[in-house]
Amino acid sequence: MIETMPKTFWQEILSKGVHAMTQGMSSDECIKVTEQFGAHNYHPLAVTLVEGDGSWVWDADGNKYLDCVGSYSAMAHGHRSKSVIDAAREQLDHLTLTSRAVYTRELALFLKALCEYSELDMACPMNSGAEAIETCIKLARKWGYTVKGIPEGKAEIIVANENFHGRTTTIIGFSSEAQYRSGFGPFTPGFISVPFGDIEALRRAITPNTAAIMMEPIQAEAGILFPPDGYMAAVRKECTAQNVLLVWDEIQTGFCRTGKKFAWMHEDAKPDLMAVGKALGGGLFPVSAAIGTKEVVSVFHPGDHGSTFGGNPLGCAIAIMAMAEMEANDLAAKSEVAGKLLLDGFSAIGHPSILEIRGRGLLVGLEFKEGTDTQKLVGNFLKEGIITKETRHRTFRFAPPLTTSREEIDEIVSRTRRAIEAL
Repeated sequence: MIETMPKTFWQEILSKGVHAMTQGMSSDECIKVTEQFGAHNYHPLAVTLVEGDGSWVWDADGNKYLDCVGSYSAMAHGHRSKSVIDAAREQLDHLTLTSRAVYTRELALFLKALCEYSELDMACPMNSGAEAIETCIKLARKWGYTVKGIPEGKAEIIVANENFHGRTTTIIGFSSEAQYRSGFGPFTPGFISVPFGDIEALRRAITPNTAAIMMEPIQAEAGILFPPDGYMAAVRKECTAQNVLLVWDEIQTGFCRTGKKFAWMHEDAKPDLMAVGKALGGGLFPVSAAIGTKEVVSVFHPGDHGSTFGGNPLGCAIAIMAMAEMEANDLAAKSEVAGKLLLDGFSAIGHPSILEIRGRGLLVGLEFKEGTDTQKLVGNFLKEGIITKETRHRTFRFAPPLTTSREEIDEIVSRTRRAIEAL
């Protein structure tokens, strides 16, 4: 396609539209062009998706798959949720982007809705999850200096080993995954890492210069890893006692994914700051935010932080509808029920290659024993019409839409069983 692109290509785009111009591209051509002109920072499955509806996606050859990656929890509402798409279409006819140089009604309603939904006071809208984390880091540090009284330049934030909070240079600097760090230093100081789930190690790491503790309630990217029961509540208690902020990264676990609106709600562990994103965009648009108490978020003053697209009217309208659908359709309860069915179904497979099954709600990890041919298993999943990928430590992540039906859960289990038995 690239080699035969006519000089009138751009005029054709204008007259025919982008969708029409892509229809003649084969799957092989799509992969070839992507690899030629795109940075090789991903290793996608050899599938070219062209359609999506609910829990299902179709490739360029007409094959049908159950989407169990779900854009890493972002596809909570399913592909092309009608209510979310309708909200976007309606907003497109009025106002899409203004920047924060002015006020908009959409932003006002979004901020109010998000704070009430999350049971917190104030929010700073952004776009990507990594931006939300960077915002939380800045808020925590400034709170540490201006409220707690930490000497300038000495603030520390405690994080967990095996964490995943994003891909910016600041964030990868406190990752314990070697590949995320290799070749990208020097890194930002001020982060202390402790074992995930070890409350005693956390207590020992706290000093007078500790501004915040920032962790994921469940480590999704690390392989769906859970801390011991009571850990989140213990961290909250320790933060209160030591005058340290608690920051939960709920970018993957938030918005009903684990059977609660947010994963911290499984225990008495309300945060001072929280990073959210992914599902907030309704499977349609990048929307994220840092949300927190008034005491913390109020440390920002004009000029301290910003985003050209953060809080844009289109994104706000989409996010408001995304939250409305979650609440009106009780997606938290649906996630809890469907997740139990998925866990029970996987447990009944009983294959000797399965090491452990971990999950809460529709965030489930299927870990295989060392020596299992996981590359072959990837191919088997595709043959069975399952889109899933291996995360760290031979664990396959299953995070289908929260709207996935009981029949579709049964189908996921049946297809997974056949894929494993074909090893």
